[in-house]
Amino acid sequence: MRWEGRRQSDNIEDRRGMRISRGGLVGGGLGTIAIALLIMFMGGDPSVVLQGVGEGPVQTTEEPYTETPEEAKQKEFVGVILAETETAWSAQFTAMGGEYRKPKLVLYRDAVESGCGVAESGMGPFYCPPDEGVFLDMTFFKEMDERFHAGGDFAYAYVVAHEVGHHVQNLLGIANNVQEMRQRPGVGEIEGNALSVRLELQADCFAGVWGNYAKKAGIIEPGDFEEGMTAATAIGDDRLQRSAGRSVMPDSFTHGTSEQRTRWLRRGIESGSVESCDTFKAADL
Repeated sequence: MRWEGRRQSDNIEDRRGMRISRGGLVGGGLGTIAIALLIMFMGGDPSVVLQGVGEGPVQTTEEPYTETPEEAKQKEFVGVILAETETAWSAQFTAMGGEYRKPKLVLYRDAVESGCGVAESGMGPFYCPPDEGVFLDMTFFKEMDERFHAGGDFAYAYVVAHEVGHHVQNLLGIANNVQEMRQRPGVGEIEGNALSVRLELQADCFAGVWGNYAKKAGIIEPGDFEEGMTAATAIGDDRLQRSAGRSVMPDSFTHGTSEQRTRWLRRGIESGSVESCDTFKAADL
């Protein structure tokens, strides 16, 4: 990607020097329960958050943080990508007759306290609606490369753009509508999972809408979109279940299959249209 030298967002909050603890363990109590419920709603696995739960009040300490040259480069990259999403979505909302409220992006290490509770980095990047913020431990990029073999600039940008996609869903009222549907009487786990899949696939498509803008802005280079498709394939529910040595169980899917995730990401890239991303009206995902 041709990202170097471009504008960086002013909406980045760096908390990498802050340390969160509770009774000697990270996380725990009502804060952890809240974030676990959020992760279930947004399509993640709450067990990652609930492991190692401790009791007692959350303690926050701040320590000097010295970033490595590699981390400084990653922070610059994230700042540019966030700025480009701001430009793209501001234009989209203006075209729809609205105004885009820019999210903040919080950088942290190991654990963070948000309006959704205390979260550990093991749960991966997430969006917290009360904060209108994206939370990111940049070590996740290394995990993408080493664990999922899905590295590359556009793959990392796709992660940021996907979480910004959840912010767009929040602003458009989609996330709230889904939450209300999940809370209706008679809606069980399987139906709730299916709603989460549609929510996540739409965020993938919104990430693709940004990718369409990035191409027109001259940021995209040959091979970039392929990196994104590799990343989307690597984190499909079916692929993750097989990698964990489990049987593929479609009723338990919360994000969508590898094929679905790449298809909706590609749809957003090719169309550049919010209207093309209506996963909730799609008969075939």
